[in-house]
Amino acid sequence: MTSLSVLHDSTPTLRQRVTPQEWEVRVKLAAAYRLAAQLRWTDHIYTHFSARVPGDQEHFLINAFGLLFDEITASNLVKVDIDGELIDDPLGLGINHAGYVIHSAIHRARPDLKAVLHTHTRDGAAVSAQRNGLLPLSQHALLYYSRVAYHGYEGIALDLDEQARLVSNLGDSNILILRNHGLLTGGVSVEHAFRELHGLERACNIQIAAQAGGNADLLLAPQAAIDKVHQQSASAASGDNPKIQLHWDALIRQLEREGQDYAT
Repeated sequence: MTSLSVLHDSTPTLRQRVTPQEWEVRVKLAAAYRLAAQLRWTDHIYTHFSARVPGDQEHFLINAFGLLFDEITASNLVKVDIDGELIDDPLGLGINHAGYVIHSAIHRARPDLKAVLHTHTRDGAAVSAQRNGLLPLSQHALLYYSRVAYHGYEGIALDLDEQARLVSNLGDSNILILRNHGLLTGGVSVEHAFRELHGLERACNIQIAAQAGGNADLLLAPQAAIDKVHQQSASAASGDNPKIQLHWDALIRQLEREGQDYAT
């Protein structure tokens, strides 16, 4: 297996080879992976976060297959084109094909979404397996309830013909629950996509905890409240909300208490 020690030797070369804008996105995407590890959203070496290369509709960044989320750095992210060709693979590990199928489909169809984050967390997968999906049980859930899209499970995402159905089901939303599978959010930036995922994961945590007391006693929010929160949170879907940056900055302070090697 390729030693991770080569990262430190290759970092200056890679940083010089890419634009400052790409390097900035690499650092943010690596931070998102590390934060997911902190928050225990990982599924070993599986699931993926991706980000479009700035100013480039054909290329996006994704994790090298085989690395744990807490091993991701700005310099070991893989650059791949929309057709699956590896453009820059610093460790020679390649990528997970299932991750390519899902992420390339969305990057190709939705140029407005600069980042796409996908998880297989326990509570996210549990909600995805429920007939009614995300329920209006909490304030967290109401931020998403009216704009969640759903995609039915077709098996491990290895077939390219599933891409059209996935994109069709996503529509113009940026929140997708993949049935019997997990959660997915997109954003106009890494920060935006992460804020969306952070709240959606929390909503699923709350739903599973509430259901532990029995479905008969669940108190759903009234429709008037659902409609009101939908209007109040409209800016969240577009990413046009200064609170998104405040949220991200606080997460980075939390992450950097453990160090800054993600940015290498």
